[in-house]
Amino acid sequence: MSIEINGITKRFGHQVALNNVSFTIPKGGVVGLLGPNGAGKSTLMKIITGYLTPDSGSAFVNDVNILSPNYDYRRDIGYLPEHNPLYTDMYVKEYLLWVASIYKLENAKKRVLEVIDITGIGHEQNKKIGSLSKGYRQRVGLAQALIHNPSVLILDEPTGGLDPNQIVEIRNLISNVGENKTVILSTHIMQEVEAICGRIIIINKGNIVADGPTSEIKTLTSSSAQNILVEFDKAVDLKNIKDIDGVVSATQTDKSSFILTSDSKADIRPRIFKFAVDNGLVILTMQQKRLNLEDVFQNLTQNIHSI
Repeated sequence: MSIEINGITKRFGHQVALNNVSFTIPKGGVVGLLGPNGAGKSTLMKIITGYLTPDSGSAFVNDVNILSPNYDYRRDIGYLPEHNPLYTDMYVKEYLLWVASIYKLENAKKRVLEVIDITGIGHEQNKKIGSLSKGYRQRVGLAQALIHNPSVLILDEPTGGLDPNQIVEIRNLISNVGENKTVILSTHIMQEVEAICGRIIIINKGNIVADGPTSEIKTLTSSSAQNILVEFDKAVDLKNIKDIDGVVSATQTDKSSFILTSDSKADIRPRIFKFAVDNGLVILTMQQKRLNLEDVFQNLTQNIHSI
C-alpha cells in the first residue's frame, strides 16, 4: 500500500479544514483529488508530505507512519506545490544539480540528465529559470519532484495558469510518470481528472463526498437525480425557475435557457410545462441532459456552489 489515511482531522482555529478523512491508495496509477477552492485539498497534501501535522488521525506512506521520528519516508515522496517555488536566478541544470545535492544522490549528474530527458527540458537546461515560460517552469518543478526517484508523487494544481497546449503537454507527462509511480493530482478542473485519472476522490468542506473509479463517479448521482435542458421563447428570471417544485439547482446558460437538476427520479417535466403555461411562455426545447463529471461534481458540492 502506497498511502493510507485514517481519520485525519485538521483545524485552523474554528475552521475545520479536514474532518475525519480516510482512504487508501495502492501502488501505481494517477488519483485525482477533486474539490472546490477551500475544500481541504492542499491541507491534505501538506499533511501527507509532512509539512503539516494533523490534529488527530494517522497517515502512512509505504507503511511508515508520517508522525514517527523516522523521516526517511519523505525520500519516497516528490512534491510540486500549487505555487511552484523555484530560484529564478539559477540556470535549469544548475538548479537540478543543487536539488540532487540536497538529497545526496549518487551519480547526481546522471540522474539530472535523466529527469531533464523525462520532463522534456533538454533545450532549456542552460537557460535561467526566470526566462522560461510558465509551462517550462512547471516542467522544471516536476523535474525537481522526480529527481530522487520517489515512488509517490504529489502534484497540487500542476496545470494552473497554463495555456491549452501547455496543459496537454503536462497532462501527457503526468500520465507517463503515473505508469510507474503513485500520483495524487489535486485540481478543481474536471477535464483534468477525466483525461488522466483512473480514480477520483471528491472532497468538499473537509469531507470526502465521493471516492471511486472515474467511470463510476460519473454515474454517482444519475440514479437519484436528473438534469433537464430547457429553452423558453423569451427571457426568464433564474429565481422563478428555481422556485419550480422539485428543482434543487438551476444553471442559466443564456437569458432563456437553463439546465435544471431535480431532487429525485420523479419526472419534473409536467411541472415545467405548468410553469410555462402559468407564465405565458412557450417551450422551444426540453430534453434530458446526460450527467457528466462536472454535473456530478456540482451535485455533490452544491451546498456551497448552487447558483
